[in-house]
Amino acid sequence: MNIYTQRLDLSTLSAEQQAVIDRQKQAENFLYLDFDTRQRSRFKAETQHQESIGVDLPRTETIKNGSVLADYQGNLIQIIAAKQGLIEVTADNDFDLMKGAYHLGNRHVPLMLTPNALYFEPDHVLEAMLHQLGLHTQAVQAPFEPETGAYKGEHGGHSHSHSHNRDHSHSHAHSDNHQHNHSDAHSHSHEHNHD
Repeated sequence: MNIYTQRLDLSTLSAEQQAVIDRQKQAENFLYLDFDTRQRSRFKAETQHQESIGVDLPRTETIKNGSVLADYQGNLIQIIAAKQGLIEVTADNDFDLMKGAYHLGNRHVPLMLTPNALYFEPDHVLEAMLHQLGLHTQAVQAPFEPETGAYKGEHGGHSHSHSHNRDHSHSHAHSDNHQHNHSDAHSHSHEHNHD
């Protein structure tokens, strides 16, 4: 059994590695995993071609949809988020949907956001709360890729909790020029995350 121990960055795959992944796509030989499994660093699974494999990754973060794993021999396998039972939350207007996202986030629920709906793993207590808020829920089957923490990002783990929080009045003492640059950097990173 192959044991996959490395997570590769898609942007740094060689042409040869990309060709292997492309051939696997054509042959529909992926590793479909639900969200609960993708949160674990060690597990056994079967590829679409019924090949048993093991995964033993360093403890980092959830394996994302499209991630590529490698074993010591250089074999590659791509991870695809499997469809699973989810609750889809919709609303009659954007504000109500935003309110639902706030209340779910306040309860630290893993939550997938789309422009028109929210998705979370089934929980009848949360569904009842959302109904009281006037939101609509229904059970669906879909891949689950919830939001990750804002400070875990793909930008080198940059944290926004540096010196600005030490002295609140300090953050208001910046020149307008600095504030514009800071907000431009934020809007750029948000645009990047929506791609």
